[in-house]
Amino acid sequence: MKVTIIGAGNMARGIGTRLLAGGHSVTLHARNMEKAQALAGELSQEAKGGAKVEVKPLGDSLPDEVVILAVPYSAEASLVEKYRDQLPGSILVEISNPIDGQTFELIPPPGSSASEEIAKIVPQDTKVVKAFNTTFASTLVQGQVKGQPIDVFIAGDDEAAKATVAKLVEDGGLRPLDVGPIRRARNLEAFQLLHISLQKQLDSGWMSTVKLLS
Repeated sequence: MKVTIIGAGNMARGIGTRLLAGGHSVTLHARNMEKAQALAGELSQEAKGGAKVEVKPLGDSLPDEVVILAVPYSAEASLVEKYRDQLPGSILVEISNPIDGQTFELIPPPGSSASEEIAKIVPQDTKVVKAFNTTFASTLVQGQVKGQPIDVFIAGDDEAAKATVAKLVEDGGLRPLDVGPIRRARNLEAFQLLHISLQKQLDSGWMSTVKLLS
C-alpha cells in the first residue's frame, strides 16, 4: 500500500520507519523540502519488499487512500482546509496529543478530543482514525521496548478504516488494538497526557511505552 505522511518531523520518522519496514511505500508532504529529502534518505534504508519513499511539497496532490497527519494539533485544521478537495473517501489518521504547553491541560473542550474536533471539519466521507498518539517517535523507530512490540491503540467509527490502519501497524511489527469508536480518542489523549507527565520521573529518555499484558 502507498501511504501519505504530512510532515517531516520526529513522528513522521517513527511512523515512516514502521510503514517501510512493513513493505509499504511512503510519500512525505512537507513545507521544508530540504528537511524532507534528508528524512527520505534516512527512511529509504528501512524499506523492505520494494517499498519506496517520495517527497512532495506541501499542498501537492494526495493520491493515496491513507493520509497521516504527523503534525501538531495546532496545524491540523489549516492542513485539512488545504487538502479539503482531496480528502473525501480517504482514511485520515490523526495522531496528535492536543496539550496546552502553558497549562499542561488538554486543549479540546470537555466531552471531545482532537480527533473528534478534526472529524467535525473534514469533508463528508473522510474517515478519521485515531492512532499512534500513545507512541513516542523514538520507540517507533525501534519498534519495541525491552523486547516487547509496541501497542498501537486505534479508535474510529468506520470499521473498515480501522482494519486498514491495523494492517499497516501489524505489518510494521507492532500490535494494533481496536479500542472502539472515535470518542475513545478522549481516553487515549488523556492517558497520554499522564504518560508524558511521567517522563521526568521515569527517566526513560522518552523510550517508555504504554503496553497491555495478559
